[in-house]
Amino acid sequence: MVLGLRILSRAVGELRPLLVHGPTRGFSASASEPLHVCVVGSGPAGFYTAEKMLKGHEGAQVDIIDRLPTPFGLVRSGVAPDHPETKIVVNQFSRVAANDRCSFFGNVTLGRDISLPELRKTYHVVVLAYGAESDRSLGIPGEDLKRIHSAREFVWWYNGHPDMCDLSPDFRNTESAVVLGQGNVALDVARILLRCKTELATTDISDYALDALRGSTIRKVYLVGRRGPVQAACTAKELREILGLKNVRVCIKEADLVTSPADEEEIRNSRIQRRVYELLSKAASAHKDNNYKDQKELHFVFFRRPTRFITSENGSKVGAVQLEKTALKGDEVTGKQVAVGTGKFEELKCGLVLKSIGYKSLPVQGLPFDKTRGVVPNLRGRVLSCESETATVETGLYVVGWLKRGPTGIVATNLHCAEETVEDLKNSPNSYTVSVIMVASILEDDKKGVLRPPSNSEKHGRPGLLEILEQKNVRFVPFSGWEKIDSKEKMAGQPRNKPREKITTWDGLLEAANV
Repeated sequence: MVLGLRILSRAVGELRPLLVHGPTRGFSASASEPLHVCVVGSGPAGFYTAEKMLKGHEGAQVDIIDRLPTPFGLVRSGVAPDHPETKIVVNQFSRVAANDRCSFFGNVTLGRDISLPELRKTYHVVVLAYGAESDRSLGIPGEDLKRIHSAREFVWWYNGHPDMCDLSPDFRNTESAVVLGQGNVALDVARILLRCKTELATTDISDYALDALRGSTIRKVYLVGRRGPVQAACTAKELREILGLKNVRVCIKEADLVTSPADEEEIRNSRIQRRVYELLSKAASAHKDNNYKDQKELHFVFFRRPTRFITSENGSKVGAVQLEKTALKGDEVTGKQVAVGTGKFEELKCGLVLKSIGYKSLPVQGLPFDKTRGVVPNLRGRVLSCESETATVETGLYVVGWLKRGPTGIVATNLHCAEETVEDLKNSPNSYTVSVIMVASILEDDKKGVLRPPSNSEKHGRPGLLEILEQKNVRFVPFSGWEKIDSKEKMAGQPRNKPREKITTWDGLLEAANV
């Protein structure tokens, strides 16, 4: 932990001159005018950005807009209900929202209620932090069969996201579920399927999800990965938790644990991968002779990739997944081992499939977007007109979080061990670190006079946004409206010994907010 914090401290230290408290100096000639900043998206990346802007520039006025009536993004809708410690960060974000120079506008959708050009005309700075709200596709036959859902849909469903309250996954007509993927999200959904429902009953899981899971007949969950245990994409913390579930037998084939020289090199070079491999190896040995009748089963299926979904007897629902056996081959370009098909196939019967193969960001009109990578082209957070060498910087437009780098990384408050901190800083920086770097770019641009040149027309900021929303009759939810939702949810949870009982419909949320 100490090593990781030293690296984070050094990275922030290099940017400290641009992030100091107190009066800012050396900014553009119009520095007496407030710097109007709009952050689109109220998840971790959005709030960290707002926090750093308010601390780094005492003239900044920051407005955060979000399409949901509720703030906090994936902290509310993505973090598993049995991980309450991860959600403590909302206290920090609430203090940011309470700042007199910060305002929250919920129930405002970019591209529907207000356009990107309108925001750019209204604010000196627009920061896009709306994350990834769609899913990658496998592109294989049968993907549209019933009882096949993305992990995002399933996570939103059990977390009470208003877009997914009507999902109704079927747990009653099968004993086997397949989760495609072996990352942290895949482990989350598998854990929710297998965890004792009495334990879930005291979390903030949605009431309808708890009722459905209580009636579940699922006894076996298969976590399917293209590569081997050395390359499993989860963290040791998440893996340790699912391996320790009560009354769950862990099944791992010993043959899958055999390592090649290339695997051994990966293990030597990565403490994270070594820990994950060690945990899987120990679990395989510990559960080898453990076979009680009433136990549920968690199967780790390595070296397999889905090639098509097979229909059940009635022809409209999934009944099995066809898997191709894979082998690892070194990639000369990346230097990593990749999975290649062997031409050998097998079928895995199931009545439910959850695809945890990655989230995908969506573009909005007027925004440069790389559809292949699902990100906005940028240079240190500054949006570029395109990916080519002739690209120009879009003045005043910035991007941060998943929309900037893709759906990777962790919430910064959960730096759970030094090596993971180091790896995240090197390979997929967390929301806090990325926000610090991006805010430094904004402050640097303002210091150079790029954002507020004397010849530029006046930006109206918050009053301008309010005028646009009023003209379009948009019922926005202020932070005080969220506080009303928050209070009602907590009161509803008290009789059930839950931290809150989430309001899960759009109408219900807007009614609770009194808008």
